[in-house]
Amino acid sequence: MKRSVLLFLPLLAAATLASAQTTAPPAGKKPPVAPATKPAPPTATAEERLDALTNNMVQVLGLTPAQAEKVRVINAAAMRSGETARQRYQDNPAKFHGMLEDITLARLEKLKDVLTPAQFNRYQQKREEKLGVPTVRGYQGTPPPSLGSNGRGGDE
Repeated sequence: MKRSVLLFLPLLAAATLASAQTTAPPAGKKPPVAPATKPAPPTATAEERLDALTNNMVQVLGLTPAQAEKVRVINAAAMRSGETARQRYQDNPAKFHGMLEDITLARLEKLKDVLTPAQFNRYQQKREEKLGVPTVRGYQGTPPPSLGSNGRGGDE
């Protein structure tokens, strides 16, 4: 799986979890107990996920109201496209992941047009910290086999 696909996993997780079917444990067996950490959040609607994503970006990046509205529109379009791809390619995971990568890269290019260079750099930094994905300026496609997975060559 390509790293940029990881951006949409949190966005699609709630939709996937909502559509997952649960089965009862076999007779005589107890259901698995969840760890004693914090309880799982209730399934959020697409609108709630969109609001949470946009509000987080407003706080972390210090967006102006005009930027916030543009970012919300970009996020909404990307979420819709991701959901459409999930439904269309549910039987073809490779095609789905390819579509998610395309959607992610298009979203990043649109965000780059709305955010200041400092904001975009901060966004990329946070994105790398959270998801472990490369920055756009470091993204140059799949490296040749001789360069290894990080695209820089040498020992990894």
